[in-house]
This record gives sequence, C-alpha cells and structure tokens, in this order.
Amino acid sequence: MPQPAPVASLLAQLERDGFVVVPSILSPEQLERLRQASKATVDLARSGHWPHVRVVGKQFPPWDLTTEHGIWGVQHLMKPSLPEAGAFTQLYFSDDVLDIAKQLLQCNDDDLVMELFNMLIRPDTDFELRWHRDDIPPEATAADESARLAEPAYHAQYNLALFDDDSLVLVPGSHRRPRTATERAAGPFESTLPGQVTVRLGPGDIAFYDNNILHRGVYDSAKERMTLHGSVGHRQGSEVRARNVLQHGIGDWFDQCDFSVLADRERSRAEAMRIRLRHMGSSQEGGIIYSLQG
Repeated sequence: MPQPAPVASLLAQLERDGFVVVPSILSPEQLERLRQASKATVDLARSGHWPHVRVVGKQFPPWDLTTEHGIWGVQHLMKPSLPEAGAFTQLYFSDDVLDIAKQLLQCNDDDLVMELFNMLIRPDTDFELRWHRDDIPPEATAADESARLAEPAYHAQYNLALFDDDSLVLVPGSHRRPRTATERAAGPFESTLPGQVTVRLGPGDIAFYDNNILHRGVYDSAKERMTLHGSVGHRQGSEVRARNVLQHGIGDWFDQCDFSVLADRERSRAEAMRIRLRHMGSSQEGGIIYSLQG
C-alpha cells in the first residue's frame, strides 16, 4: 500500500493550497468491507429506516425529515444503533486516517478530539451546494473573513472516496484570504470561478482540506457515490470547533458510542478523544450555535 508523503510535503501542500490528496490509504479488503457496510447503510437510509440524513434541497443542518426529493448524505456513522457502526468506528479511529491527521495538525494522540463521521452519497436527483466556507457566513465582510482565516484551523477534515469521486470543487489558496470582488459578486451556484479546481479521487483516496476554503459540491444522480466525510479536532480548538461540530447533533449520542470493536491501543485513544469531545460540548453555553444555515 502506498505510504503518505513526508509530513513536510503534506503540510506544505495543505498550507499552500488548502487541500491535499493522499492516494490509496485502504487495502483492497478494507475497501470492499467499507463498500458493503456503506451500501447496507445507504439502503437503510433510503428506505426511511435511518432518520439521520441530509435531504436534497437543504445544504446545512438542521435537516428535517422531509425526504420527498431524496437524500444526499447519511449522518452519524458511529451511532451505536446503526447496524454497520463497527466498521465505520474502526476506520475513524484507525492509524490509516489518524496518522495523517496528526501530521497535518502537528500533534500527537493526546491532542486529538473525536468529531464527525458521515457519508456523502449519490442523490436521487441532481443537487448542487452553493459556494461557501463551512464556518464563515457569506455575509461576512472582508475584514471579518481575514480575522477568522487568521485563526488556527484546529481540524483535519476529509473526504475518503469508496468510488471515483469528482464532486468537490474548490478555489486553491482561498483559505488564506478574503473573497475577491469577483467571488463576492458571483452567484451562489456560479459554475466557474477563477482558479477553481475539481478534486478527483479514486477508490481509497483521501482528501484533507481546510473547511474554510471556498468550496462547493456538485452531485450527479447518475453516478454512484459513497464518500466518507469526517473530521478530527485538536484540543486547543475546543470552543472554535464546538459551533461547527455540535450543530450536527453528535452530542445526543456520542457517550453511547461502542469502542469494543477496537484493539486495546485504539480503544484507549478513542476513549480519550471522546472525553475531549465531551469537554468541547461543555464549552458551548446557551445552546447549539449553527455555523451556517440554509
């Protein structure tokens, strides 16, 4: 299996471009097992027997249960009531993913925070996300954007493709600057912005990206998609990350997450990451704050 690029190379790419692709982090056996688990999970969600979904027509949480136009994502892959939660939990806490996350966060196991693990899927009808940054609202001024983008990211967010995926479109370098006049004047579904690229992933490839890079998603209902969409936090970002993570509803169940499928070392690390997530939740007073809505 190909090894990740040297840490300096990964960091340099992330800092320069706002994203980095690491090819083929899964063995053929892992890929097949995750495809099977994902198919069973998607079938459950499409049948209406897993209510935690992202509905077509709505980009950000909270998502209601109106699925008349179909779904484009499945939430809470590690929730213990999901039949395939064990397979997803093993991947989320694996060295395959966390070794790269630690390189990009420049930290060790004692800094990691359990965050989100969801799945982005083929929608029932074609669906597009508008241009956005995950934790900066579109009405932010250039000064506000600059101030927020100057803060440490404190997260490693990723898309891990189980099939070919060319759905993520982004503007490299935009994680380090406010929007240009052209970007501010563009429509939310503008098909082309100067310098944009499409991130192309093969089965088993993983893309890490700064979630405040200017990006959007374009989802084709005719093309199979099962892309595992996760994030890992750094303990120093507790309050900053709380508004971005807790809006997804993970606080309702993470204390019941079952780590018995993990080996001893991974289980110990997972328990510590869960404790740091609990601390994150206690830092957000006055109820859940949504980073973006719509």
